[in-house]
Amino acid sequence: MSYEHLLLEIQDHVGVITLNRPEVLNAMNRKLFSEIDAAVTQLEDDDDVHAIIFTGSGERAFSAGADIHEMAEQANMDNPPPPDPRRPEYSWHIAAATKPTIGALNGLAYGGGAVLASSFDMRVGCERTRFRFLAVQYGRVNSTWSLPQQVGWPMAKELLFTARVVQAEEALQRGLLNHLVPSDQLMDKAMELAGLIAANDPRMVQGVKRLLIRDIGEDWRSHYQNELNAQADELAPTPVLEGFKPFLDRKGRI
Repeated sequence: MSYEHLLLEIQDHVGVITLNRPEVLNAMNRKLFSEIDAAVTQLEDDDDVHAIIFTGSGERAFSAGADIHEMAEQANMDNPPPPDPRRPEYSWHIAAATKPTIGALNGLAYGGGAVLASSFDMRVGCERTRFRFLAVQYGRVNSTWSLPQQVGWPMAKELLFTARVVQAEEALQRGLLNHLVPSDQLMDKAMELAGLIAANDPRMVQGVKRLLIRDIGEDWRSHYQNELNAQADELAPTPVLEGFKPFLDRKGRI
C-alpha cells in the first residue's frame, strides 16, 4: 500500500512509520490521521512484524499536532467535508495496537503530537524532544485517558491544566521518556529496543500487552486471576522442549 504523508518500511521484524510532512512540522491533517491508522493495521496484519516504531521527518518536530490551518479552512467552508466516522477510534487503535509501539521522538511533540506520543508503549527522546499538552489552551480536551498511565495522576493534572512545555530531561524524569539519547543515536536506540522485543515469542509479547490493557482499573487480585485465565487459554505455555530449547542447547549455561 502506498501513502502520501508517511513513509513505511520493515526491517528485521520491525515496522517503521515516519510522519512525512516536515514542511509543516509533521502536522496531522485528515489524510495523515487516516494513513497512520491504515499503516498500523497493515503492520498488525503482517505476522513478520513484531514491533512498530513511530518517528517524524526532519530535525524540528515529531509532530506539531493537528493541522490547524486545515481545520480553519474547513470551518470557513459553506459545505465542509463530513467528519471522518473512524476518527474517534484512531488514537485508541494506536494505543491498543496488537504489536508493541515505540516512539522515536526526533523533536517537539505538541498538541495532537503529544497525544499520539502518550499513546505509545514506550518512548525514546533526544535533546530536541519536548512535549506540550495544549488542548485546554484551545478550548478542547484530550489525553485524560493516556497521560495518567505514563506519568501518574498528579503530574498529568499539572501538564493538562497548565499546557506548559516539558523539556527532554524533565520528560525522562517524569516517565514520558524511557530513554534519552543524543539525536544521532535516536533511531539506533529505538531499533535496539524493538530488536529486543522482536527476539521474544510474539504470541506472548502481544498477550502481555493485552493483559496490561485489560487490567487497568481492575483490583490487584483480578490482575492475578486474569493472568491465570490467560495461561489456561489464549496464552497457554509453549511446550518445555520447544520453549526452553536455546537454554537446553547451551546445557544450562547463561
